[in-house]
Amino acid sequence: MEKALKRYGWIFVLPTLAAFTIGFIIPFLEGLYLSFCRFTTVGNARFIGFGNYVSALTDPLFLQAAWFTLAVTIVNIIAINVLAFALAMALTQKLKGTNFFRTIFFMPNLIGGIVLGYIWQILINGILSICGQPLLKLNATAGYWGIIILMCWQQIGYMMIIYIAGLQNVPDDLIEAAKIDGANDWQILWKIKIPMMMPSITICVFLTLTNSLKLFDQNLALTNGDPGHATDMLALNIYNTFYARAGAAWKGIGQAKSVIFSIVVILIGFWQLRSTRSKEVQA
Repeated sequence: MEKALKRYGWIFVLPTLAAFTIGFIIPFLEGLYLSFCRFTTVGNARFIGFGNYVSALTDPLFLQAAWFTLAVTIVNIIAINVLAFALAMALTQKLKGTNFFRTIFFMPNLIGGIVLGYIWQILINGILSICGQPLLKLNATAGYWGIIILMCWQQIGYMMIIYIAGLQNVPDDLIEAAKIDGANDWQILWKIKIPMMMPSITICVFLTLTNSLKLFDQNLALTNGDPGHATDMLALNIYNTFYARAGAAWKGIGQAKSVIFSIVVILIGFWQLRSTRSKEVQA
């Protein structure tokens, strides 16, 4: 049986590999080539070298979007993971109704990003109106915190489920032994639970990191970059460069931006996985 698997196993991998090649590898390579071209359609692409990359990296709106995306991502990673972990700790206690609360907190994750964006746009604009503050289209600070609140509301429940699974995998015998040795709850948390939950922490940090960097639909629906592109995130900036600006030059610049963005997300993602997985080994 094992010999047969080694000989014919590639047959079972072939459909997935073919789909991945057709749906990702080929489009990515074609997009990489187009980032060096001036074009309006794939059929009329003209190679121009690194001009698109120079234009992309000197575009002040692209650089502004990069800093805004970084600011959103840092706060999202901290807020979502801290709150999700706190909820997981609370809902793994022997309390009544924990399954009900887990369901309630998880439900926002089932709602599409565009729908969430418009829901929170109405809510936040209503609050700003009551407080006598400018609405989202004229209020960059409210737009920034609105995106963070929206992301927290959507993703905390999902991360909470992962943290609950991690907490439930911590052996009760180990915790009891620590209590017998005189460890208090704080020491048990930092010395036992968190080190043993590093696989869950790795997953949750990776998901919040990549979801925040790639955020598009919520950003589009909530603020659409207003006021004056001050709340543009990178994905929205790339979309606007490619689709909202007329002319062959902008297509190539938008493509170059997307390649830069992809490389940055991949590098940051691998760095984060490597750094947190090293903690798993130490634990």
